[in-house]
Amino acid sequence: MKKVIVIGAGPAGLTAAYELKKRSPESYDVTILEESNAIGGISRTVRYKNNRMDIGGHRFFSKDERVMDWWRALMPMQGAPAYDDKKLGRRKPLSKGGPDPEKEDRVMLVRQRVSRIYYNKKFFDYPISMKPQTFINMGLVQTVRAGFSYLFSCFHKRKEDSLENFYVNRFGKVLYGMFFEGYTEKLWGRHPKEIDPSWGAQRVKGLSILAIIKDMFSKILPGKKNRKVETSLIEEFIYPKYGPGQLWEITASEIEAMGGRIVMNCRVTDIDAKDGKVVSVQTERRDGTKETIEGDIFISSMPLKDLVLGMGNVVPEKVHKTAAGLPYRDYVTVGLLVRKLNMKNLTKIKTLNDIIPDCWIYVQDTKVKLGRIQIYNNWSPYMVEDVDNKVWVGLEYFCSENDDFWNMTGKDCKIFAVKELIRMGIIDKKEDVLDAHREKVKKAYPAYFDTYDHIDEVISYLNQYENLYCVGRNGQHRYNNMDHSMATAFETVDNILSGKKNKENVWNVNTEKEYHETAEEKN
Repeated sequence: MKKVIVIGAGPAGLTAAYELKKRSPESYDVTILEESNAIGGISRTVRYKNNRMDIGGHRFFSKDERVMDWWRALMPMQGAPAYDDKKLGRRKPLSKGGPDPEKEDRVMLVRQRVSRIYYNKKFFDYPISMKPQTFINMGLVQTVRAGFSYLFSCFHKRKEDSLENFYVNRFGKVLYGMFFEGYTEKLWGRHPKEIDPSWGAQRVKGLSILAIIKDMFSKILPGKKNRKVETSLIEEFIYPKYGPGQLWEITASEIEAMGGRIVMNCRVTDIDAKDGKVVSVQTERRDGTKETIEGDIFISSMPLKDLVLGMGNVVPEKVHKTAAGLPYRDYVTVGLLVRKLNMKNLTKIKTLNDIIPDCWIYVQDTKVKLGRIQIYNNWSPYMVEDVDNKVWVGLEYFCSENDDFWNMTGKDCKIFAVKELIRMGIIDKKEDVLDAHREKVKKAYPAYFDTYDHIDEVISYLNQYENLYCVGRNGQHRYNNMDHSMATAFETVDNILSGKKNKENVWNVNTEKEYHETAEEKN
């Protein structure tokens, strides 16, 4: 058996390990090395006092049928939804009880997709819609300005050498300023004019005012069931009953059942390479124990920067410098358990306790640091212990490791978050908050500035190692969604099983204009 070392137990690493063991169980001895004590990477589910947090928010939808089939195989669709937004009523338990109901409740729920932008103390659909309420919220003068700005952008295209120009070409300068500029700068800590446009090409692709208009008309025309829909315009998705981490924990248990091994709290510190191959990795456990682990094939989802720097002096100086300069944004989410939200559900969507129906609310207000609000009740009612009486929200902040916000004490961070919600009018007073919990995530978002322009040099160098494959969001330093990360693993396993040496197919995932997209619009 060939010994395969997988670095990282996130979606990409777990998918690669699962596929190898399932498709060729007698040929590969698979070991996963995970730095943390949690399965799922950024797609994990955090448990806090019987409430659950989805780190970043994950909609399970993909244009890649292979991904959709994979999800459904591990977690079938629930035949009679426990929580039907259209028929509502009360929650119906999926389990009759037992010591571990999560094991028997391995099901996907069908969820309605609702995201809105909070701008100027008003809600706007995201993506921007052509509904009457949109124009009422904007007002006559701003609507006219936005219309002429968009028309101008149609006839005077800017050179797409920045993310700012990418957005302006698709929405016009006025809508860009209202709905993209401030949030994007919060997310990246850089103005959009400083960010490479390829981020926009990966994240919004076919989305534009024209696409929104086409989608609007397609809904009222015959044959709408077969209409082509831009990913950002999808109206429903599936979601694991207990959050995204449930699926990845199930995947991990299946890998172990097939003979794979998962080593937790095991950080890869160094990568030993010679003669065009990686031969081993150096690891360090939480207790300080160090170990050299040899292998025949290495699949890495660790940050590309750390991978290259861990290879030491064998890396050419230019490649080393580019890797060392690759930027990231880090992430903090503050979970708040509140009695109620000071916002009325004015939509036609029915929800438990008539709370607003949003999964996400993008905060475009530049007067607060808050970037986005998740309402976990709306992802799945099983994420909240007392879903009939309380609302469990996640406040998402984007920052840089060791900056002032990152280094806040947990208590100060929670106080800061509560004050912002009060300032925005989302809650009335601090006494409305019953409990709080903070989570910090390093290197959550690979960024597209600084030395990123030279990343192709790093990719070309790593491709020289025939037994090394880079997969996933951090593994490729690409803002991949969950299904894209899985697709890089599929391509990698295909190459391994077929003996294919060229890795372009692995790196090309999520680069084609019409490639498979998910509706997970994180961060």
